[in-house]
Amino acid sequence: MYIVAIAWGFVVVLMAATEAMTTSIVGGLLTLVFYGVLPLALLLWLVGTPQRRRNRARSEAADKVTTSDDASKDTNDKVGL
Repeated sequence: MYIVAIAWGFVVVLMAATEAMTTSIVGGLLTLVFYGVLPLALLLWLVGTPQRRRNRARSEAADKVTTSDDASKDTNDKVGL
């Protein structure tokens, strides 16, 4: 999926450069922002959502294991083991 984002970024940079050379710098910057940065940010954010969910679930599971290990150590300390 990143290859599509890279290719789209390349096309948008060329469009923005052409716009900046022919009409105005402001037009080139707006082309870069509205055709490139914002759509790519949205695309990469949406595509990355499943990975962020997996990472969050993995960290929550690790925290749960860590807290249960700490609780069992506390219990063993109270019993005298």
